[in-house]
Amino acid sequence: MRRLRPDVDIILDILKAVAEAYPRNTFAQSILYQYQERGGLSKKQLEGLHGKARRIKSIPQNKLATLEAIILKKKEKTKSELPANTPLYQKDEEAAHMINAILAKYPQHKRVLFLQSKYLNNEVLTVAEAEELKKFAKLLK
Repeated sequence: MRRLRPDVDIILDILKAVAEAYPRNTFAQSILYQYQERGGLSKKQLEGLHGKARRIKSIPQNKLATLEAIILKKKEKTKSELPANTPLYQKDEEAAHMINAILAKYPQHKRVLFLQSKYLNNEVLTVAEAEELKKFAKLLK
């Protein structure tokens, strides 16, 4: 994050004031350490810091307002909704009728048996295989 005035660090000032006000609070100490080590805090940590800082009377309101603005500027991570539970593959009923009709008349037809096994295993019939199946059904009539 590029700041206009790098010598002014509102978050660090608030962190130090909160750490002074609550010397035994592990949350205040840990986020101060994290800010010094990593140089930033998450939105949730900043919200927690703001909640603690509001209770301290010695922190000026303008610094709290700046902290609120920083929190509002941060992006919120949200999970997308689950997609509708629809099957990935829907069986082609027309192909099933053609396969059953052909196998009723010619039960040992190897190519149609192969297409039937693909159909039963929920594999997609290619366009060429579907055309071939239509050709066999047409010859049957």
